[in-house]
Amino acid sequence: MEIGKVPNDILKQLILGKIKNKRKEILIRPKVGEDCCAVDFGEYVCVLSSDPITGAVNEVGRLAVHISCNDVASCGVEPLGLLVTILAPPGTTEKELDKVMGDLCETADSLNVDIIGGHTEITSAVNRFVLITTAVGRILKEKLVSTSGARPGDALVLTKTAGLEGTAIIALDKEEELRNQIEKSLIARAKGFVKDISVVKEGIIAGEFGVSAMHDVTEGGVLGAVWEVAEASSLGVEVYFEKIPVDPATDAISKFYRINPLKLISSGCMIISCGDGIGLVERLKENGILATVIGKVTENKECRLVFNDHVEVINQPESDELYKVVG
Repeated sequence: MEIGKVPNDILKQLILGKIKNKRKEILIRPKVGEDCCAVDFGEYVCVLSSDPITGAVNEVGRLAVHISCNDVASCGVEPLGLLVTILAPPGTTEKELDKVMGDLCETADSLNVDIIGGHTEITSAVNRFVLITTAVGRILKEKLVSTSGARPGDALVLTKTAGLEGTAIIALDKEEELRNQIEKSLIARAKGFVKDISVVKEGIIAGEFGVSAMHDVTEGGVLGAVWEVAEASSLGVEVYFEKIPVDPATDAISKFYRINPLKLISSGCMIISCGDGIGLVERLKENGILATVIGKVTENKECRLVFNDHVEVINQPESDELYKVVG
């Protein structure tokens, strides 16, 4: 199999299909497109999500905090705590470990999230830092949002711009290679995206506004995320290519490496399904968050990317474009 997340058809067959669902307290269970689980605790629901950082060399501490907290935020939940497992390769120095832990703590503190436990180990099983984080939050049961709640006719709203995380990772890890190919100002801008990959603020705002479904955009990029919303909700989507915002820095890096920014890992972006898309966009903009209506949810199960002169099918996400550059 290719590097990256296991393809969804194989995931269904070999992983999800073997899980036995017995406990009635589990309100959200493993499913394609659902990145969180939810456990019933009466008036409140406990929401948890776990994810690794494997595709980055630099800023792994910051990325590890955001990736799991973003998943919890996609349920409209403010993350409260974080469990962190650090796997470091042989030869790791105390200075390197100190840097990773410092970034973890600084980023968690910026989100008002406590690091509440985990594990740290030097192991020959890895050749660079691998961080696995599990975020925990809680919310009133009636306010819980899932990926699978999209409704026909909903607007699809994208926050920020496509490919944020992948752009930052490439710029940070490949800066030397890019220096003579792309304007310095664009490289600096791309590296700065690492500070914009939290969706906690928009997740909480959207949850309070009232939305049908949310999904943070990770591996597979924007097109992968809208496919997963459709799959989880047993519906279709129609996405308009010209409406999807792509930052000039992302565009330049994508053209240099000949990768598709719409299929590039995009933590920092959220796909939101909402009856009042224009109203949500205005609410997010009032809070300093760029948001754009990029399409709609449809009754049929077709996933379509619409151009000015033709239409393409949006298929299940394959190996992320990032791995063509840093794999």
